[in-house]
Amino acid sequence: MLSLGSSGGKQPAKPSFVSYVTPEEINSEKESPKKEKLPALLPGEVVFCSANPVLKYTQDEFSQRGVFGTLVCTNFRISFISDEAQTEDTSQHFKNKLYGQNDVPLMCVDHIYGGYDDKKKLITGPQLKNKYPSKIIIHCKDLRVFQYCLTFTDEKDAKKIFQGVVHHCLESKSLKCVFAFSYSANNAEMQRKWRTVMFDSTDDWVQEMKRTKGNCRLVTENQAFELFQRLPQYFIVPAAVTDEDFQTAKKFSGKGLPIWCWSHHSGCALFKTATVPLMQEDTVSQNYVDRMLNAVAQNHLYSVKTEDLGDTLPSLQEVQLSYSKFKQFFLIDNSTDFWMSDVKWFSSLENTGWLDIIRQCLQKALEVVECLEKENTNVLIMEEEGSDLCCVISSLVQLMLDPFYRTLTGLQSLIQKEWVAGGHNFQDRCNHLHHKDKEHLQAPVFLLFLECVWQLLQQHSPAFQFSETYLTVLSDSVHVPVFSTFLFNSVQQRVSMLTAESPHTQRGPLSCPTVWDWSVQFDCRSQEFFINPVYTEKLRVDKTTKKSHRPKHTRQLSLPSSAFKTPPKKGFFKEETDSLKKMLRGKRLSRWMLSPDASPQGSSREFYEAWQRRPLDYHGVLLPQLEGPAVRVWMQRYLRWIPEVQIFGGGTVALTSRLAELQGEVQDLLRRLERQGRGPYLHDRPPPPPYPAATSPTLQLPSQSHLLRSSVRLSSSFPFISVRNWSFKPVIPTSVPQGLSFTDPDNIADKEDEYSETISLV
Repeated sequence: MLSLGSSGGKQPAKPSFVSYVTPEEINSEKESPKKEKLPALLPGEVVFCSANPVLKYTQDEFSQRGVFGTLVCTNFRISFISDEAQTEDTSQHFKNKLYGQNDVPLMCVDHIYGGYDDKKKLITGPQLKNKYPSKIIIHCKDLRVFQYCLTFTDEKDAKKIFQGVVHHCLESKSLKCVFAFSYSANNAEMQRKWRTVMFDSTDDWVQEMKRTKGNCRLVTENQAFELFQRLPQYFIVPAAVTDEDFQTAKKFSGKGLPIWCWSHHSGCALFKTATVPLMQEDTVSQNYVDRMLNAVAQNHLYSVKTEDLGDTLPSLQEVQLSYSKFKQFFLIDNSTDFWMSDVKWFSSLENTGWLDIIRQCLQKALEVVECLEKENTNVLIMEEEGSDLCCVISSLVQLMLDPFYRTLTGLQSLIQKEWVAGGHNFQDRCNHLHHKDKEHLQAPVFLLFLECVWQLLQQHSPAFQFSETYLTVLSDSVHVPVFSTFLFNSVQQRVSMLTAESPHTQRGPLSCPTVWDWSVQFDCRSQEFFINPVYTEKLRVDKTTKKSHRPKHTRQLSLPSSAFKTPPKKGFFKEETDSLKKMLRGKRLSRWMLSPDASPQGSSREFYEAWQRRPLDYHGVLLPQLEGPAVRVWMQRYLRWIPEVQIFGGGTVALTSRLAELQGEVQDLLRRLERQGRGPYLHDRPPPPPYPAATSPTLQLPSQSHLLRSSVRLSSSFPFISVRNWSFKPVIPTSVPQGLSFTDPDNIADKEDEYSETISLV
């Protein structure tokens, strides 16, 4: 209503504007654009800070495209929630229930860079005073790269979110600050449904020794860690180790004590230990080492071969340096960086030395397999701590010799035995707490083992029940701060931390889930991708008809042992003990002292060639091929997040699809023969093993088979990337077209890639 009247000079004029909108409505309209969205929080997850609007860049077009949303930092992750309307992604068949594709667990953050005026600077701590970067670049340990622009964000919020991300991701922290100690999900039904042997009880160790027909001593006196804090509560040593030896070993914190790993069917066994520092004129330590070596020798035929891995394999510092160089070729900020690195990509990867370290570990494991399988000799491997490269080599040896460990539950049991119970320093090696001192040495030792397993898998795929997707997910799960499996440095630390009362929830002893309970991360449909569809199950042999042809040993494909003389006479050990002790005291294999990068030769070469000439048995001994291009890059893990290298309708998924179709046709034919009464073939096939539905090794997996058969639309990075939902222009460096015979090389970069339903190459 407008008033035109006047009431005199001294009286103030009445307001002439009447508002029909309340102040509350005006304030709500002003605040609505800044309304922040939050992710669905896990039990025990709390928000530290957030900012809106934040622009999340994409990798294409020089990182100038993106979406606006809210950037949130919690005690579990860094999460980005888009402002755009979210539609249900029906094409995502492989989804993690703990975090999404725009989430980064805090423990998974590797490095953080700040963008200052088109310059990229590594952030090592909270160094902000008045200036904050206009861009945050996060490099993840699973090789994802996230870029966030803070230009459009309020200055106060931008500083707060940047300082919060840097503080909670890079600053050294206490173990109790890890999210696993706040996670309060109901884990009452844990987990023996996968039947993974946890090796946390005497029964587990007894059953394992019975399975391998070992003849050693189970130690139960360390249940309260009164003897050795660095060793598990239960472990196995040679039968000749006495109680007096335990008291001597206590002076060396358990170092020098030979820990049983696995027994060969011939009677020999594999042991590992931590080296005892020997000083001149130190007769106590020297006599102790001699007694332990003698105890290993007495396990079988009084023979032993020792190997100090510190002399023949790279050090942990060299492993860390090599991998740091290697991973840089897969942390791509934008398309231009990728195409620039493509010019000398293979030679650059080779120069990092990472593939050569993998080759050296496989070669060393091959040598140990030869001693056990061919020479029937006890083997004792050692290193400074006995829980790093010893775990790598002992695990690889068992994978090559024992088909049980090539199943999904078998591999999980192997990791529990050799790595978790074996006391691998996961906390330090994976840098979970971001310690910067040299005492907490960082090195990707467990990833090195998974790399070696992948090499065996891609060379002998039908021998393994688990898939490369399983290995990739396992490598990612190391950095998810929910599980207790990869969180601690030793069994003693794990027991002491989990049995203590939680200071956050006051609910008594903590119950962290184990990583082997895959239902915490994935539903049954997603877990189907953990199974290798070309896995060959062991055929059941009819004992009545084939009894005469039964091999001597239960493990098949055993190579002929070297000729041994007749068994020693009764007085042999008593008369020859002193001389044998002198021989064994410094015994080393001369060929084991070759340079670490030496190719298989000598008897190892003969052993490998003899194995190659025999009929291939996927349930017998498996040996790796190490020459030439046999050692390859783990493409799925390293290239899955780079759009430019993905092949849509091609790659491994296309091959697996065709194999699945062929095997489906074979099964259909077998069923038809069965219906016609001519199906003896099916009677020779073993019945399906009693695995849970999600882990059945057969190909009767409806959703997975359906997806594989439609692989013409799937990416080679499947199941992490399913379909192609973007377009990109290859930015080819100027030096490349000059070497190509194209009439108009400029048109190559301008031409959009075509997408069709037929198989195409990128």
